[in-house]
Amino acid sequence: MVRNTTLIAAAVAVSVAVPVHAQTLDPALASYKQTSGVSGSIKSIGSDTLNNLMTLWAEGFNKMYPNVKIEIEGKGSSTAPPALVAGTAQFGPMSRPMKGAEIDAFEKKYGYKPAAIRGAVDALAVFVHKDNPIQCLTLQQVDAVFSKTRKGGSNKEAATWGDLGLTGEWAAKPVSLYGRNSASGTYGYFKEVALFNGDFKDAVKEQPGSSTVVQGVASDKFAMGYSGIGYATADVRAVPLAGKAGEKCAPATAAAAYAGEYPLARFLYIYANVNPNQPLDPARGEFIKFVYSRQGQEAVLKDGYFPVTQAIAEEDLKAKKLM
Repeated sequence: MVRNTTLIAAAVAVSVAVPVHAQTLDPALASYKQTSGVSGSIKSIGSDTLNNLMTLWAEGFNKMYPNVKIEIEGKGSSTAPPALVAGTAQFGPMSRPMKGAEIDAFEKKYGYKPAAIRGAVDALAVFVHKDNPIQCLTLQQVDAVFSKTRKGGSNKEAATWGDLGLTGEWAAKPVSLYGRNSASGTYGYFKEVALFNGDFKDAVKEQPGSSTVVQGVASDKFAMGYSGIGYATADVRAVPLAGKAGEKCAPATAAAAYAGEYPLARFLYIYANVNPNQPLDPARGEFIKFVYSRQGQEAVLKDGYFPVTQAIAEEDLKAKKLM
């Protein structure tokens, strides 16, 4: 498997202007320019992680095009591919790349592959309660906490906070686990990367949404859970992570995600049915352009995720023949 963090670092490195020292916009991103003749309806079905961001994009787009009706449904990334195949949605936001079988099902129906739009960058965070003193975890330790198969190589499960090196009142306390359900792309991504394609422990309390994972951790002093960094609150803390023992722990920040240092960095995608032999209808075409504009990426910052660069925007727009 090619590590997603490597792909992100390579993609961002194309744009030398990107300010990786802070969570700010690439100054090369252009402002969106309103055009005429845009109307119709758009339905989005897919990722819960992207629910808030899709809403912010829709609100910004509707200010310019009030005649476009936009409906957003976020129940998990796995709901996006079948909706695109069936034609019940124009956009399918996903917090993971489409699987081969999902792409094949789409291509069997339409004769071409679905188009992937890289709308934002996320640092999938491992959250603990704000009062938890733990300073660093390796992916092997995360695997030993969440997985019953421990394919990361740990010889022993990490069942208590003492197993992770904490002392005093923490040492004997079991780690209370919160996660997403299997319909979630976040669940699938965490299983693949943090659990090394292993199996979750039965004790993980599966939540229907990203925000409820964070709420669970916030209300449970001895909890650990995983969710997108955009759902962080003042009551939880994202633990710095290392890919393996001996490596420096990296925080869940924009700079670490862009540099490929944070091991759970990932693109957040919007998939669409883009026929390479036909022009896109104005509503979908302009929405994609809006996502890649300065205003669209300001919404990414507002939602707590990390913006993409102008280089990524140009690459994806050219692929969809929108430039």
